[in-house]
Parts: sequence; structure tokens; C-alpha cells
Amino acid sequence: MPSASVSMSTLLIFGPGYTATRIGDALAARGWRIERIGRAAIDDRAAVERQITLASHILSSVPPDGADDPVLLRYRDVLAEAPARWIGYLSSTGVYGDSQGAWVDESAPIGSGRRSARAAADLAWQALHPAIRVFRLPGIYGPGRSALDRVAEGRAHRIDLPGQLFSRIHVDDIVGGVLASLDRGPAGIYNLADDRPCGQNALIEAACDLLGVPWPPLSSIDAAGLSPMARGFYAENRRIANGKAKRLLRWIPLYPDYKAGLRALNAITT
Repeated sequence: MPSASVSMSTLLIFGPGYTATRIGDALAARGWRIERIGRAAIDDRAAVERQITLASHILSSVPPDGADDPVLLRYRDVLAEAPARWIGYLSSTGVYGDSQGAWVDESAPIGSGRRSARAAADLAWQALHPAIRVFRLPGIYGPGRSALDRVAEGRAHRIDLPGQLFSRIHVDDIVGGVLASLDRGPAGIYNLADDRPCGQNALIEAACDLLGVPWPPLSSIDAAGLSPMARGFYAENRRIANGKAKRLLRWIPLYPDYKAGLRALNAITT
């Protein structure tokens, strides 16, 4: 195996979770070298610093821990001087807060919502390095993590909350957007979302229809027994615009709406 160097395609992943692992796997299939740093290894400063200096590309999917970004807290200075040609950060569209159902693009202000730590991390990554790409992601779904699974496991709710809207993205379309940014397009901020925001109820109803089961009854948000995190989700409405990624990265989502994504997932399991 060739020795690592910044001239070869080497992706260093901080936080190899659900989405970042799929990005790494897609690049490994292209012949890239993939290095992964999980929670257990993040404090090995000498080893991590060496990997940062050897990586041609770096991706962090680590969310804030309390008020701090764990990666920046430890390695901000090293990352700021990294020789990498591309650095990516997986952020959240939650940084936009509540737009009362209006469309928001990358020019919208951030930091007014409940994700204040995420917004601070988003801004810190933007300022870190000239090669940075910040990907703002809405609700992520995919194999083993979708409305189909919640319905099948009896965890799905239909909340009587007219007007509630949100955007989502199939995990494979995140992979496609990130890979597109490796091939073309400038550094900057990119929303990666599908084309058709909708309410949570429509999503659950579509999943039930595919599985051939009755819709859950409508219930109030108080009667549903939701966690504080889930209640917070219902407190914010927004539609995420994805035109910048389409224009500059020439990204085309495989699953432009939730119905296409759910049909594809259902076809995998049936």
C-alpha cells in the first residue's frame, strides 16, 4: 500500500456515524484512503495531529457537546493550518431557527433558534480555513432510519398541528452532494435538502400507505408524550431551499421528495 501523503486522496473523518460512514464508504469505492477518528481516539493528540497533516481532505460530522465543538476545541489551531485541499463540516438547518414556514437559503441569518451551540460551531467552521464547505442538513432518513421504521415499530405519531412543515434529505443524497463538492464548486455553505418540504403527518401517512397499515390517530402534542427534543422539532417550521447546491455543485438529488425516498426504502425491505 502506498504511504500516506497530502498528494493522494485521503479523507480523514471526525465522527464516523451514520452519514459520514456512508460518505467514507462511497469514496473508498473510488479508491480513496479513509481514516476515521471516533470518540475513543479524539484525545490522542499526537496521532490526530499527524492524520490532519497527512489528509488531503477532512470531514467532521461531530455535533457540539454542550456549548463546544469537540473537534475545534482540541484541534482548531492545527486544522486552521492544515494542508488539506478540502474541509467539510456537516451542520444542521436547525441553525436557521423558525421561519414560520417560509423558504430559507444560505443567506438567511442563523443563531436565533434552539440550536445555538450548533450555530456557533457552524460559524466557527466557516471562519476556520479557506477550503471549508459547510453542509447544512435537515432531517436525515435512510435505511434503518426512516418513517417506515417508526411505523413498523409502533413509534409513529400524527400530531394535530396544522401548518407544520419541514424539509428532509435521504442519506444517499447527502453523499451525492458531498461527493459533488469534491469534484467541482467553490468553498462555502450549501443546503442539502430535497425539493418538497411537507408536514410530519404527510410523511407518516405515506409510510403507512406503503406498509399497508392504518394511520395513527391524530393526537395533541401534549397527549403524544414526546421528548423535549421532539417537542422542539414541532416548534419550528421552515422550508429549505437547495438551489445553490444545484447551481454550483450541479447536484441532482436521487430522491427529490419524501415519496420517492420512502418507495425506494420500502423496495429494499420487501
